Amino acid sequence: MSGAVFAAFYRIVRRIPAGKVATYGQIARLAGMPRCARTVGYAMAGCTDPTVPCHRVVDRFGGTKACFDTFAPGTQRALLEMEGVVFTPEGRVDLERCQWNP
Repeated sequence: MSGAVFAAFYRIVRRIPAGKVATYGQIARLAGMPRCARTVGYAMAGCTDPTVPCHRVVDRFGGTKACFDTFAPGTQRALLEMEGVVFTPEGRVDLERCQWNP
């Protein structure tokens, strides 16, 4: 994928407000590439731009990913909880309450 595709994903992710999350598939759909959720994952995992809140992107079930645990296991969850994101007893983001709806 070209850098322009990743840049499109990053522009969308920058719009996710604190306290909200989006799924990889949601970002792909918003970018006009509905079958590219995995590519969104690659873009988020490889992002080094601190202005892109990659930690606000979760899987379709609200699961966090180890690639965002840059400081220690649970870093992504801790960052989301500090922003007020609610997790279910199973350890997933409560998407009904916290999914971003642009």
